[in-house]
Amino acid sequence: MMMRRSRGFTLLELMIVVAIVAILAAIAYPSYQNYVLRTRRADGKEFMMRVAAAQERYYTNLNRYADMATLGLGTSSEKNYYTVSVALANSDQTYTLTATPSGVQAPDQCANLTLTNSGAKGASGVETNGKCW
Repeated sequence: MMMRRSRGFTLLELMIVVAIVAILAAIAYPSYQNYVLRTRRADGKEFMMRVAAAQERYYTNLNRYADMATLGLGTSSEKNYYTVSVALANSDQTYTLTATPSGVQAPDQCANLTLTNSGAKGASGVETNGKCW
């Protein structure tokens, strides 16, 4: 009588592989989510820089800064991850831009990004996911 050798995986081997894959996924997914949030932050920063450039062009012509409606750029970033607003002060001689994360970007720990007419950059949240700026 000839012994027949079975081929394939046992259930135990398969369950070990599934457990290893689950552990790797549990470690990798949060890192991936943080990376995605950091990447989307570039959308808000780019829009703020575009608004700041428009503000400086407006200031060059009229010697004062303008609100978002006057600039005509809208309030949402290109991919709608951030909403930008402007706060004018000192008889429209200074401004502070604030980018608020919206939609899927809302969980970002940096929270609101700010940019002033002097170029000062800031964030209202905490830097747990890389540099906010």
